[in-house]
Amino acid sequence: MKRILFIIILVCSGCGIFAVGTTQKNEADQAYNKGQYQKAMEIYTAMLKSGENANIYYNLGNCYYRTKDMAHAVLCYERAHLLNPGDGDIRANLALAKSKTQDKVLESPQIFFITWWGDLINLHSSDQWAHRGIISFFLLLVSISIYIFGKKVRIRKIGFILALFFLVISAFSNLFAYQQKQALLDRGKAVVMSSFVTVRSTPSDSGTSLFVIHKGHVVVIKDNSMNTWKEIQLEDGNVGWMKTKDLEII
Repeated sequence: MKRILFIIILVCSGCGIFAVGTTQKNEADQAYNKGQYQKAMEIYTAMLKSGENANIYYNLGNCYYRTKDMAHAVLCYERAHLLNPGDGDIRANLALAKSKTQDKVLESPQIFFITWWGDLINLHSSDQWAHRGIISFFLLLVSISIYIFGKKVRIRKIGFILALFFLVISAFSNLFAYQQKQALLDRGKAVVMSSFVTVRSTPSDSGTSLFVIHKGHVVVIKDNSMNTWKEIQLEDGNVGWMKTKDLEII
């Protein structure tokens, strides 16, 4: 009887937490629809304290975009994209926010295969790829069973072909899930949050000035070993050092 009561309490507690989260989300959405963007931002930000969520980051990014704070909008959209790279709305809004920032840097041309590979990985999130990997592995076992226990040669051939197919799908799904998970753990990009930053040749104020980048620019972190300085790289391949305080890790 005590165990049953304990389970009921746990279920009710979970339902209560879910209800609170839903209530907060509805309140924030209503504030956004009324144009009360600051209030909506405060609620969305409070919700993120309980864990990262692509939809909340996306909505928070919309609030910042409406208030013309493009640096924070880009930051939120980038975080949403990191969690759910296959979402078309997130990609579109991220591109729109980036177009409103000051810097316009052309990306260095990449080999077609590398671009295609990256786009393929970003079709789904790490969890989505992992789910596909599990399903494919289960279907692989079913196909192997058909191959082993099939009575007719034709049925066994079909089982063999399907087993090879699902083996490839399972392997790539797990590989893509791993790479997506690594991207979430590494956090190898950052957004410039200061109005403008002078990027230098060495991690020192006395280093040679190389170029200037502005608020909202997304950079790749090449060297993260120092606390006060980071070596960064731009889309065109230019590399230099800037102060950590001017960046916000995605």
